[in-house]
Amino acid sequence: MTRLPTLRQLGHLVALADRSHFGRAAEACGVTQSSLSASIKELEAILGAALVDRSGRRVALTPLGVGTVERARRLLRDAEALLEAVEAENEPLTGVLRLGVIPTIGPFLLPAVLPPLRRAYPKLRLYLVEDLTDRLIEQLHQGKLDAVLLALPYDCGNVEIRILFEDRFKVALRRRHPLAAAQEISLRQLRAQEILLLREGHCLRDQALAACRLVDRHQSEPVEATSLHTLVQMVDNGLGITLLPELALRAGILRGTHAVARPLAGEAPSRKIGLVWRRGTVRGAEFDLLATALAAAGGNNGPSRA
Repeated sequence: MTRLPTLRQLGHLVALADRSHFGRAAEACGVTQSSLSASIKELEAILGAALVDRSGRRVALTPLGVGTVERARRLLRDAEALLEAVEAENEPLTGVLRLGVIPTIGPFLLPAVLPPLRRAYPKLRLYLVEDLTDRLIEQLHQGKLDAVLLALPYDCGNVEIRILFEDRFKVALRRRHPLAAAQEISLRQLRAQEILLLREGHCLRDQALAACRLVDRHQSEPVEATSLHTLVQMVDNGLGITLLPELALRAGILRGTHAVARPLAGEAPSRKIGLVWRRGTVRGAEFDLLATALAAAGGNNGPSRA
């Protein structure tokens, strides 16, 4: 009977590919370096081909090794999905769930949703990864994340999308700013001001520019922030005004500052908060449950399909 690679051997190969170092890969797998090296040599013997080029000082995969790693990732994901399907059938939202979340949502939504989620699903082990949208979506498609909580619209590829709620923008400015006395601020008044933005790469930056109908970056203040909290401090110090989502305002982001929030005139621009996961996953019903819990925390009755 033909010997087949084991999941353990494939996992060791993937760990080595991800870390390019035998010692770090062995540590990540919880084995000794010699055990990991022997495991990969066994895999090479089964396949009858070299997967790792050991001639240089740095660990490098052979061309066949690169292709084998991608196939190994798919096999490992399928094996995980098999276990997850059994767990989900017995009891939903149990075991490990790796959730990606963008920085303009996580600190403001998760404190409200995590305590009731833990009470409702005590066997759920929720691991959170905070990063920019493009990197989170990449990790989702690589199988490193199970779902991503993000702001839409965004091109996420082949995924299932649940819209949780709409998050409207308001103008944040100092109390002594001339526009602070107004009940609402028009787009014309907004565009005449120094508008502070998040650094490029944050989807909220593009959404704020679209809300202001500013297509030219040079119409905005060149000083850029890396977080909404930093934006608020810049506003508080009189450097300009900015747009903040209601989610952050309700969470008290202006507390302890001299800044206030004013609505925009007319139909308020907004972003949609959504949960996405890989299409066809066996955990789709579980992620629908998670979407319902997140939507409730955002003040919505329930998620909707995009």
